[in-house]
Amino acid sequence: MTKKYLLFIILLLIIIVVISIMLIKKEDNLSANRACVNNNCFDVEIAKTFAERSKGLMNRESLDENSGMFFIFDEEEEYSFWMKNTLIPLDIIWLNKDMEIVHIEKNVQPCREDLCQKYASSKPAQYVLELNAGQTDKNNIEVGNKLIWERKVGQ
Repeated sequence: MTKKYLLFIILLLIIIVVISIMLIKKEDNLSANRACVNNNCFDVEIAKTFAERSKGLMNRESLDENSGMFFIFDEEEEYSFWMKNTLIPLDIIWLNKDMEIVHIEKNVQPCREDLCQKYASSKPAQYVLELNAGQTDKNNIEVGNKLIWERKVGQ
């Protein structure tokens, strides 16, 4: 009976730990992932690890209109992006360490070839925001604008 009791306690602890980790990750993803430029806000997924940045928006067939992906790098450099295996056209926005837009590539088209064009900022950047193509024009987003984080209502 003691072995069964011990096994039950261990199993229960494992379940509690797994559920706690899932809740923490869910809260992380929902807390402050709203990027606003010129009072236009976008719900963004965060790509901060090498694996997340490498995958980006690859193989996605769509992206909600007011959504995007926000890439975080450790320091300011000239980062380049390509559209290999990306299925939707994007606007790519580079931001410096102060969250000021330093470069925009508009209506970047998917690449279905083996060799794809690279797109890079004309100035060092630490962050990159990818939105659906046309969002920068639609929302008057320009070089020099600042990005502001906004907490979602109800979060």
